[in-house]
Amino acid sequence: MNYTDFLKMIPEAVLTAILVITFICDFASARQTERKWMNPLVSVMFAALTVVCLLPMAPVHAFGDMYVTSSAVNVIKAILAFGSLIVVLQSRSWAEASGKEGEFYMLLTSTLLGMFVMVSAGNFLMFFLGLEMASVPLATMVAFDMKRNESAEGAAKFILTATFSSGVMLYGISFIYGACGTLYFDDVRHTLMTVIASGDLTKVFLPVMGLVFFFSGLGFKISLVPFHFWTADTYQGAPTTVTGYLSVISKGAAAFTLLSILFNVFTPMDRYWHVLLMIVVVLSITVANLFAIRQGELKRFMAFSSISQAGYIMLAAIGDKWPTSVSALSYYILVYVVANMAVFSIISVVEQNNGGKTDIDDYNGFYQTNPKLSFLMTLAMFSLGGIPPFAGMFSKFFVFMAGVDGSDIHTTMGAWSYAVVFIALLNTVISLYYYLKIVKAMYIKHNDNPLPTFNSDNNTKFALALCTTGILLFGICSYVYDWISMAA
Repeated sequence: MNYTDFLKMIPEAVLTAILVITFICDFASARQTERKWMNPLVSVMFAALTVVCLLPMAPVHAFGDMYVTSSAVNVIKAILAFGSLIVVLQSRSWAEASGKEGEFYMLLTSTLLGMFVMVSAGNFLMFFLGLEMASVPLATMVAFDMKRNESAEGAAKFILTATFSSGVMLYGISFIYGACGTLYFDDVRHTLMTVIASGDLTKVFLPVMGLVFFFSGLGFKISLVPFHFWTADTYQGAPTTVTGYLSVISKGAAAFTLLSILFNVFTPMDRYWHVLLMIVVVLSITVANLFAIRQGELKRFMAFSSISQAGYIMLAAIGDKWPTSVSALSYYILVYVVANMAVFSIISVVEQNNGGKTDIDDYNGFYQTNPKLSFLMTLAMFSLGGIPPFAGMFSKFFVFMAGVDGSDIHTTMGAWSYAVVFIALLNTVISLYYYLKIVKAMYIKHNDNPLPTFNSDNNTKFALALCTTGILLFGICSYVYDWISMAA
């Protein structure tokens, strides 16, 4: 092994340094009063990580092509680091109140390190290692609030489904290895070209089954329908800060990895996975929208919203052009991060000051006592619904364009691509109904005893300022998408 290859993993090296520094500082701080500077320190380190990921980096191949990175991968790492920074900022009050602030930041850093390894994998075993490095600390974060039974229940369901999905995924990887004799992405792609070209059904069967099982396993991580059943209970049971992290950072990393593997490994089998992906996207968007309408609890409501958003994210993969698809998906994740984290930041503030209540009815008349938070929540809901001129409208437009890019409407697959995008467009109208239901509760529904006025801490205010700036400017400032597009 060439140990100098570790020096090529700059973002991972920075994350490892953050993890070690956080551990030492937490270990050296004997009293809770000595940890008041922990959140500012971790916030500065995550801001530095974001800057490092934004720096131009040459493509890297390390450890015999098991670790591969490129400008597109660095973009998604920067987005994940930026989203994690927002999570750290808005978690200060809750983390300090828990008494386990250092442990929380170490778990968050560990799971982000696993995601970085996962998106840079050039080998199926390296990918699986990164996935499990992310999943295990994430399960611990879901169960972080030991005083609540719902937290333990949500963690149990997350661990069980993660275990089953990992088993299904490994089963699929074994099929791929049996068909190709290798686990390196480039070698698998070249072997699949030969196998598919042969037309021998006995040889095609193994990789097709491997693709189906692999897709199913990763579908659990992204919570695509019909692999979504754990999502609502886990989101409701987990601490709100962790729920926000689950809904955007974890989902974004898994979605980018799935897109990358479909395009770069299973390219010779595109006619198989295109059909599979179309079915799953339509089911995810439609089923989640219908169930979101029925929800009366805000975190469960956002869970079904995130399932629908996962369908929109993967809509970008239906197109035939890698640059367009990866640009649209990365941009959608960036916009989704700022909009969704704004919502969960407000939910966290209300929850901490309202006895842990998160029912939608609790927000009736919210504007009377908290006009600023109501306004920011409205902006976030408008962006999630795709209402112009907010960034969410532009992100949906780009994934719609990516979904049909390179598709010929006169061919069968091209016609189906246009049909899927049309169904997604119709579902956008449905989603407006339930997103505006929150706005209606805050501004229109009367409440004789509305929630009291809340004062959030400065960190949360800064996190909300970052999110609001992103919602307002990421769509209008075209250089944001141009930068992502050039990297792709």
